[in-house]
Amino acid sequence: MTTPAPALTLDLLNAADETRFVALLDGIYEHSPWIARRAFAARPAAGFASLAALKHAMATVVREAALDEQLGLIRAHPELAGKAMVARTLTAESTNEQGKAGLTDCTPEEFARLQQLNADYNARFGWPFILAVRGPRGDGLSRGQIIETFARRLNAHPDIERAECLRNIHRIAEIRLNDKFGVTPTLGNQVWDWAESLARFSDPGFAEHGQLTVLYLTEAHRAAAAQLADWMRECGFDEVSLDAVGNVVGVYHGQDRDAPRLLTGSHYDTVRNGGKYDGRLGILVPMACVRELKRQGRRLRHGLEVVGFSEEEGQRYKATFLGSSALVGRFDPAWLDQADADGVVLRELMREAGLPGTMDAIRALERDPARYLGVVEVHIEQGPVLNALDLPLGVVTSINGSLRYVGEVRGLASHAGTTPMGSRRDAAAAVAELILYVEERAGAVPEVVGTVGQLQVPNGSINVIPGRCRFSLDLRATTDAARDALDVDVRQRLAEICERRGLSFTLERTEAAAAAPSAPAWQTRWEAAVGALGLPVHRMPSGAGHDAMKLHQAMPQAMLFQRGLNLGISHNPLEAISNDDTELCVRAFQALLDGL
Repeated sequence: MTTPAPALTLDLLNAADETRFVALLDGIYEHSPWIARRAFAARPAAGFASLAALKHAMATVVREAALDEQLGLIRAHPELAGKAMVARTLTAESTNEQGKAGLTDCTPEEFARLQQLNADYNARFGWPFILAVRGPRGDGLSRGQIIETFARRLNAHPDIERAECLRNIHRIAEIRLNDKFGVTPTLGNQVWDWAESLARFSDPGFAEHGQLTVLYLTEAHRAAAAQLADWMRECGFDEVSLDAVGNVVGVYHGQDRDAPRLLTGSHYDTVRNGGKYDGRLGILVPMACVRELKRQGRRLRHGLEVVGFSEEEGQRYKATFLGSSALVGRFDPAWLDQADADGVVLRELMREAGLPGTMDAIRALERDPARYLGVVEVHIEQGPVLNALDLPLGVVTSINGSLRYVGEVRGLASHAGTTPMGSRRDAAAAVAELILYVEERAGAVPEVVGTVGQLQVPNGSINVIPGRCRFSLDLRATTDAARDALDVDVRQRLAEICERRGLSFTLERTEAAAAAPSAPAWQTRWEAAVGALGLPVHRMPSGAGHDAMKLHQAMPQAMLFQRGLNLGISHNPLEAISNDDTELCVRAFQALLDGL
């Protein structure tokens, strides 16, 4: 009778010499033992503190490798459903992965499509297409998902695509390490499954096309709220309720009910055709923590209040942060009289949804800061920074302050053929000059960004010099002082450009949000929680706005970012997370709670 080999352990790996270390990690990176060899050389004196630390060390080796070594690693991988699969010469690991994704059972049409994609891709890039076919949950992508991703990435810039190949190689290695260590990211799977299930609720006009859109108090929005409430009860929350603005509130009491609570949560509404994790991750992660506390029969000294905020995106009404504003006494009464694009007044919509629709009920939601320790929020990064660093988690230092404008430059529309270059009053050229200045000025200062995201020439024609050009401005920085300095310079440059070109302009400020620096004590707690996982602590600002910045007006706050896949894209159907990253996120939250 054969006894199965024991799963690989960190103790075994940390005790190994170089030869044994490399042998134990054979097959993790396809035909590339140099990665394990260099990871061994970088091994801390006390050994790798966690599997996450080992994964990051190996990813760092690849990131710091020479370009030809990175390309060699990519080329060491087989094509998907390619010659090696047909000839049955794949490694055992690749055979397992391609088999789980169903690539060994392609229809003739699918196989022909993959062969054509392989040929086109290799002609464009000179290396095989790499995709972690076991996917973000580890249980396999469908053939349709694989082909769709293949076709999409075929159009990428070579530098971007090379980096994406390497990230997928790291994901493949991560799953292989899990298999070797006998590890299953159970908590990450739970959060991933919840998010997937919650995404079944989507507004009409989008749901039919497989798109996720959940606007404030639509049927899909109410169904999502009801589902969150049901899950909170199943997790073991002591109190679950829907408040006067549609926030889903769950409370898990501490040992001392009079002790101040920790407040956490995020929003469950979405942008149009958005992603499954923006906002929702910050509700589901603490839910998983409460579920584990309940299963263990544990109470923390302090209670935990998890809020699924009903609105943050400002998509249906011009009332951004509606849900969190109510908790800090900043709900604007004028919002109740707003009408949406269909003429539905907010007050009436609330009442139709079974909410009071009165300021008295909304004012009653204001929290007493003395009853709270502070606010923490988990959020998908919505950017590429953690991806580029091969890091699953990042600690937020500040939520950027922002200013937004809409503007118009006016010149003179004239014939493109008959007007000499020196006699033109081109409104679009002036805005183009402004765009370049914004790029230059913001790029000259760390952690400052500026964007012209909308550009329009009304009634423009191919043979007419633009007489008008409308544009938007979005200026952000980690401090209000840096934001305001950028603002002054950009407005001054716009005036100079228009004066020099003989143009006029209008500029209307549409939004101003103050920066929300993280409370040092809470930021330190997040740093300790990340460090306890064996991961390096990366500190970074948040360029996007979050509910935490509204709650910051009443109590201390700090945030934790989780890496997003697909170059960190967000507000987009391609927004994605992995179960392994989410497992680490839940465990970081658990460590923060235990630290209380």
